[in-house]
Amino acid sequence: MSDFSVKPVLTGEKTVLRPFTEADAEGMWEIIGDAEVTHFTGDPPGELTPERLRDWYGSRSAQPDRLDLAVTDPATGELVGEVVLYEWDPKARSCTFRTLIGPRGRGRGIGTEATRLVVGYGFEQLGLHRIQLEAYAFNHRALRVYEKVGFVREGLRRETEFKHGAWVDEVVMGLLDRDWAALTATAR
Repeated sequence: MSDFSVKPVLTGEKTVLRPFTEADAEGMWEIIGDAEVTHFTGDPPGELTPERLRDWYGSRSAQPDRLDLAVTDPATGELVGEVVLYEWDPKARSCTFRTLIGPRGRGRGIGTEATRLVVGYGFEQLGLHRIQLEAYAFNHRALRVYEKVGFVREGLRRETEFKHGAWVDEVVMGLLDRDWAALTATAR
């Protein structure tokens, strides 16, 4: 099992995933500020400023314990979101996955392809055994994407957050290396 210090470029038909740079902060500021993004991902910890985002995205390539990649449109190079493998546990060979896609990347299959690319990299190149995620139960579009990629619903965390005047549940999902191998073998 290697660590996350190598930041790859992963290329698909609908997207190119690449390492973040400080220059991506402006695009991410716009994406993170999108009402649908905040509705489905929750509020960021602490107050975000353009300077904080510049520091954050400028430092992503130096992190050996996580992989943050920019999701871009291959035709234009435009930044449309991010995919992240984080909370790495080297002993368990596991990590957590999260993604967000801004308005200009939605409804085009980019999120599904970006998820497949980074999950495939995690299993096939990094030697991960398990990738897990949590998503709001009301985020039906994301849950469909995760299931399409192969994630399995493992549980429900009830009423984890008070949001929009009501308590909301989180769905816990996981994907194992052997499940990924079986899925990719049948796709060939």
